[in-house]
Amino acid sequence: MEGVPLFRTDALQDIEVYPIVKPDIESGSTYYFTTGSGLRYQVTFGKKKNNYLGNILNFSVLSDEFEDEYSETNRGEVYRIIATMIEIVRIYHQFHPYSNSYEFCGEFKDKNDTPPVSIRTRLYYRTALKVLDTSNWDIVLDGNKVNILRKYRHE
Repeated sequence: MEGVPLFRTDALQDIEVYPIVKPDIESGSTYYFTTGSGLRYQVTFGKKKNNYLGNILNFSVLSDEFEDEYSETNRGEVYRIIATMIEIVRIYHQFHPYSNSYEFCGEFKDKNDTPPVSIRTRLYYRTALKVLDTSNWDIVLDGNKVNILRKYRHE
């Protein structure tokens, strides 16, 4: 499949990723991984209502010990978790090479975040700036969302 590269070739992480459980159908939209501390995460790609080539990334923890699926876990695994999320997006994009946008949104912590941008969204934004191919994609911080938008070239 041919499409627009999403990641820079020189920016792939040196950080080891957690083992990823891929969807049974390789072009599926839900992935799982479990961290070294035993937390299980789910990463799901949803389609934007007004743009079938647009994707919304939903990242949540699946554990009974936390209040909700967006809880802060803070077990010192953030870099491997982010590296694993990058790998999942890379795999997904291989099977959806004509995608023209990805949207990420970080939940607010109760006491340490103040609108309009959460700490998690700022982390996603900084990571996107480091790893994405900006010759083909724009990275836009829009309120509490990070939008990755494919650039179109008129030839």
